[in-house]
Amino acid sequence: MEDEVLVTERGGVLEVTINRPAQRNAMTRAAAQAIGAAMDRLDSQGHLRCAILTGAGGSFCAGMDLKGFLRGELPVDERGGFGGICTWTPKKPVIAAVDGPALAGGFELALACDLIVAHVDARFGIPEVKRGLVAAGGGVVQLPRLLPRALAMELALTGNSIDARRALELGLINRVTDGSAIEEARTLALAIAANGPLAVAASKGIVRDSWLWPVEEINTHQTPYVAHVFASEDAREGARAFAEKRAPEWKGR
Repeated sequence: MEDEVLVTERGGVLEVTINRPAQRNAMTRAAAQAIGAAMDRLDSQGHLRCAILTGAGGSFCAGMDLKGFLRGELPVDERGGFGGICTWTPKKPVIAAVDGPALAGGFELALACDLIVAHVDARFGIPEVKRGLVAAGGGVVQLPRLLPRALAMELALTGNSIDARRALELGLINRVTDGSAIEEARTLALAIAANGPLAVAASKGIVRDSWLWPVEEINTHQTPYVAHVFASEDAREGARAFAEKRAPEWKGR
């Protein structure tokens, strides 16, 4: 049997590919666990700066494998939930490269990533209600935080999908391309990988977590994320490299 998830490295970027094209990359438990393991690898290996999550064969992910569901299987990782990352995220950034449909759990998987790059023909939606289910992998929780309530409600209750250009207009995704989504994602990943790794991880953590912080406590909550960054070798290297008009050599410490 072919691996359900393929993992490769490319210039400090970990590329994770859901490899079930005949099933439009519908998520299984084995695939979710493999994605979760890949994210552990991302965080544990210092030379890796970010990851790209994509799907093989022109689809991103069509959601839960319904045949597996009927057998009693849920496509979750114990820590990361659906797809291995919907209830947990690595410290380093993850970019979703979306070709074709990202529906149901597939949309939730994309939303769990930090940035989304999509082919112009990609589609996004949470059609679970059409199957008598609920988008409980994060869809009905995340969309009201990212969209006006009326729009989030429409997507949740009708189950209808939107195209990539509409998703871009709504601010749900970062970039739309006429070419391969992963090529555009690689460009974005290289821009991230060029920056200080400690600073990138701290910035991701603050952007993700700060919406929960009371305004009067922002500095108190932010300090643990940034104190070690300002005291790091990388911070001094960044300043020296700027003064010497050269590219910095990051150490991750």
